[in-house]
Amino acid sequence: MYFLWYIIIGILAGFVASKFMRGGGFGLFTNLLVGVVGGVLGGWVFGLLGITTTGLLGSLITSIVGAVVLLWIVSLFNNKKRIEL
Repeated sequence: MYFLWYIIIGILAGFVASKFMRGGGFGLFTNLLVGVVGGVLGGWVFGLLGITTTGLLGSLITSIVGAVVLLWIVSLFNNKKRIEL
């Protein structure tokens, strides 16, 4: 049952983080990956800062913060100039 919650939280966190960072979603699978990796990264960052979260909302907030940090790090390495039409 917990695995299902990880997937749902990962999808939501990846989607919200992609809206914050680029203004659009990446698709269901990529949002899931960004959210899950962001959850791990967010948990690590929050642990370093001494911040403890509990419950579903705490997990979602941790995952969103971690996903935003992950997308920000990826954007540092992505130096391609994009042409928007």
